[in-house]
Amino acid sequence: MSLRTGGLEIRELECFLVLAEELHFGRTGERLYVSQSRVSQLVRSLERHVGARLVERTSRRVRLSPLGTDFLAALRPAYDALRGTVDTAVAAARGIEGLLRIGFQGTADDRIMKAVDTFHSRHPGCATDIVEIPLQDPFGPVHRGEVDAAVVLLPVEEPGLVLGPVFSKQQQTLAVSVRHPFASRATVDAEDLADGPLISVSAPAPEYWRYAQAPADTPGGRRIPPGPGVRTLQEGLTLAAAGRGAMLLCRPTADYHGRRDLAFVPVTGLPDSALGLVWHRDRETARTRAFSTAVTDVT
Repeated sequence: MSLRTGGLEIRELECFLVLAEELHFGRTGERLYVSQSRVSQLVRSLERHVGARLVERTSRRVRLSPLGTDFLAALRPAYDALRGTVDTAVAAARGIEGLLRIGFQGTADDRIMKAVDTFHSRHPGCATDIVEIPLQDPFGPVHRGEVDAAVVLLPVEEPGLVLGPVFSKQQQTLAVSVRHPFASRATVDAEDLADGPLISVSAPAPEYWRYAQAPADTPGGRRIPPGPGVRTLQEGLTLAAAGRGAMLLCRPTADYHGRRDLAFVPVTGLPDSALGLVWHRDRETARTRAFSTAVTDVT
């Protein structure tokens, strides 16, 4: 049964929100499991209720009208709050149960495991799977529904993903071979990164994220020579140990992966690294919100 408000169906609002993300009637229909013509029908019905055009559609592109843009900005938080209220009531009635799949990059350190333990103690009826996700594909498992939430390195600029608690802001660390000139230093300045190749992360990680982990230039504008691209953290550490380049790491990962053939040197002059919990807006559940609360409380 459809929820209605003054003749307005929630399905119309849901359709508009998805169309605003996809800007494509066909993909919107696929996500909502309806035909493209049904998407058009729902949008037209919503526009009749509003009394103005919200979506501008030509043979080449779909975009929001100025009113549609304003409507989206006001609607999104209200819709999320409504859905959250319903999900919370359902969870309170049934208890949070089922399976929560949690992804992590690099290292599931003590804070993540403490958050998992806290979540279990609060919701004993819910099981968890903890899954390592590829360094080169930080957001893909969340987009594809392979995990329900993931702890990833920032930044996150992915449409459709919600960024929850941000934690573990710490000075970045450079992993180098023990034979590297930087290995004996107490710190390395960001400008010194121009003196040798920097190991990067390969696609499909988005370009903005790859450049954050391996910048192409120093803050002063000096070019940093590109090193080999890697798919996994272990590949990067192995190449660094072999002298093929240096690799920037967050401090918890450096601490966890100490090895005799690598030196880990703090880097000054770069923004701190940070971790964040992300999940997909369309698949947000009481479980993901409860785990987000546990992460916030622990970190």
